[in-house]
Amino acid sequence: MNVLAMILAGGAAPGLHVLTAHRAEAAVPFGGKYRIIDFPLSNCVNSNITNVAVLTQYMPRSLNEHIRAGKPWDLDRAEGGVRLLQPYQSSAEDRGAWQRGSADAVRFNLDVVRESGADYILILAGNHIYKMNYEPMIEFHKHRKADVTIAVRAVPAHQTHRFGMIAADADGRISRFEEKPRRTRLTLASMGIYVFSPAALIDALSGPGEKMRHLGGEVIPRLVRRKRVYAYEFEGYWTNVGAVPAYYEANMGLLAEIPALDLDDPRWVIHTRSEQRPPVLLGPDAQVNGNLLCDGARVMGRALRSIIGPGAYVHEGAEVIDSILMNDAVIAPAARVERAIIDKEVLVGEGARVGYGHDNAPNKDLPDILNTGITLVGKRARIPAGATLGRNVVVGVDVREDQFPALEIPSGCSV
Repeated sequence: MNVLAMILAGGAAPGLHVLTAHRAEAAVPFGGKYRIIDFPLSNCVNSNITNVAVLTQYMPRSLNEHIRAGKPWDLDRAEGGVRLLQPYQSSAEDRGAWQRGSADAVRFNLDVVRESGADYILILAGNHIYKMNYEPMIEFHKHRKADVTIAVRAVPAHQTHRFGMIAADADGRISRFEEKPRRTRLTLASMGIYVFSPAALIDALSGPGEKMRHLGGEVIPRLVRRKRVYAYEFEGYWTNVGAVPAYYEANMGLLAEIPALDLDDPRWVIHTRSEQRPPVLLGPDAQVNGNLLCDGARVMGRALRSIIGPGAYVHEGAEVIDSILMNDAVIAPAARVERAIIDKEVLVGEGARVGYGHDNAPNKDLPDILNTGITLVGKRARIPAGATLGRNVVVGVDVREDQFPALEIPSGCSV
């Protein structure tokens, strides 16, 4: 089975705000040691798909450094393997190199599709967390003689406005597609996972399709009317982590006694590029309960129901509760972090309190992003000693102690 997988990893992610200020969404850490891109990459390899193209654009450096030649996924191959595809100008006069949506990104790389000789084109999003064997979906596509097959799953009524919703007959053929409807009776949502026959994909993005920017909102509805488009129902765990609450809940879900997403499954390993770190170190007075502790983490204080990333350091007397600490974050003595996401190399100063109080007022500048009590601290920020940050607060990347307007930052504010 000759398959070309194309992972869309190029768009900006306003829903994650400071977490994507200096990195692509697909490069955001997840579950301590992983990056989001590890999941579609590992799914491809575990599905025996070894010809993979990652379409990049926004802030790609961190993503490029993580993937490199693809060795952790066994994708450093002479034939096939993984390729990182960047936007480019096709001529000196061409000023349209910037991709303006998912369809535009694939259109920009149709030469790769044509030259691949692939029988099937698998298009994946780079911001989803899930484990999925793509082979049954491709066999379904082949058996139905489909032009396009879309992976779908049932969603509750209150979530339908977030997805492309579909109606299908008993054989799975899609008769209607509604992109993020305000109200609908449909229950099957598109997962943003597509199998295309190459001719159908090239035809859809050429000619009259050249002006269409988005696969879900524009290309798929047009194809439903003109081509054989089928729905493949998936019942396993899957989530889009493109918003702060979804990202936080997906991480916290890993701490359940029986997590919905099992990362300790030898039959379906999620591969990643691991750094050489020493074992976890727990101090003589450490209190730890219900955490994920990554290589190089040091806990001398108290950590409860949290993800402690590689090299993160929780000092004596410090507390981390219901939070995510990324690589090399430092929580100084007597500091307290609760219901917060702390990015890489952040310093929370001695005696500081992050995520303090019970006021869940939405962030004044980002009410649609920070409204569930989660406080965000951007990469390399330094929280002053003795400072107090409420809930739904955001601290920008590289913010220094002397840039804080006051030592008390109320809930719903930005620094």
